Amino acid sequence: MSNNNNNTEMNNLSMEEEDEGEIFLGESDVLREIDVDEEDLPEADDDDMDDDAEEFDENDDSIHTFTGHKGELYALACSPTDATLVATGGGDDKAFLWKIGNGDWAAELPGHKDSVSCLAFSYDGQLLASGGLDGVVQIFDASSGTLKCVLDGPGAGIEWVRWHPRGHIVLAGSEDCSLWMWNADKEAYLNMFSGHNLNVTCGDFTPDGKLICTGSDDASLIVWNPKTCESIHVVKGHPYHTEGLTCLDINSNSSLAISGSKDGSVHIVNIVTGKVVSSLTSHTDSVECVKFSPSSATIPLAATGGMDKKLIIWDLQHSTSRFICDHAEGVTSLTWIGTSKYLATGCADGTVSVWDSLLGNCIHTYHGHQDAVQAISVSTNADFIVSVSVDNTARVYETSEFQNKVA
Repeated sequence: MSNNNNNTEMNNLSMEEEDEGEIFLGESDVLREIDVDEEDLPEADDDDMDDDAEEFDENDDSIHTFTGHKGELYALACSPTDATLVATGGGDDKAFLWKIGNGDWAAELPGHKDSVSCLAFSYDGQLLASGGLDGVVQIFDASSGTLKCVLDGPGAGIEWVRWHPRGHIVLAGSEDCSLWMWNADKEAYLNMFSGHNLNVTCGDFTPDGKLICTGSDDASLIVWNPKTCESIHVVKGHPYHTEGLTCLDINSNSSLAISGSKDGSVHIVNIVTGKVVSSLTSHTDSVECVKFSPSSATIPLAATGGMDKKLIIWDLQHSTSRFICDHAEGVTSLTWIGTSKYLATGCADGTVSVWDSLLGNCIHTYHGHQDAVQAISVSTNADFIVSVSVDNTARVYETSEFQNKVA
């Protein structure tokens, strides 16, 4: 009888399993425990996991990966005074301060109600400005991550933030066509600049701190007097860009501004006269990044990167392309490495590459990101290249990797 009862119970249990899905066993349901010798367990799965891990590690050249963000990363800044301090921001509406080589330290910088679109350290490294698509600029103490003040005014998202080269004056361009300036120490609004007709997509103080240059989706560049808000020059129409500006840079002696556009063109403007002095045509798609070479360069060069998968190094003395450097995907960002002849590019395929500007060849390519690189920066001592990606991570690469190869 007991055997029949057991069979009935088993059948009932089987039916319950079909009806109810998962069955959870308690301690009273355990009939017997069996010791298993670990040496008898199959090792195939372990080997497969090890192979996967090794394959992943081989494709990751980074020495540090920051994974604190829960969304795509858009913004990046390296401290001008602390070679290990980095700020990142992105689509999770947060910014973080963190340190290269110190995975135990990170300061979350909350407060934005939309994506953090831009970040910038003050010239002395004391303050960090974060701009968000919520139209707000926040100022933090860079050493502790403590919020110092919130600067508002713009009626739409912040496109970029910059600091005066010798003071705690912060500048921001907005999607509402305006440009705003505040005194961060006094938490005070100073000026609002009105003149563009569309998003103010790029801009900066001149290195001597006397003027401001801004570019817009309205295809114009404006040179401003920061004290009076007066527009000194408006550069627009032939022979300038036909579509919106995406990026600009100003040379070290504050005399020239180089700008790139959605129309694939690159132009250089004399800031003093407001005249277009050079038109550089080789890109066939949107230009995403432009940079003058360091002032220490033996030959005056500029570098531009575009969605046509090209980095172009320009000879500014002759207004000609010196080298065209092909990439697998679009070039999203670039930066010179310290005062050297080398520059780094971030690519939409997730790689970071280093190029010799005098020879035009690729010295080294770093792998690690699983998706497009959005921004790159170099530590103040030029030991590290930092990149952020839409794969939700920031990665750090050592420049010694390529320096050892060319030594």
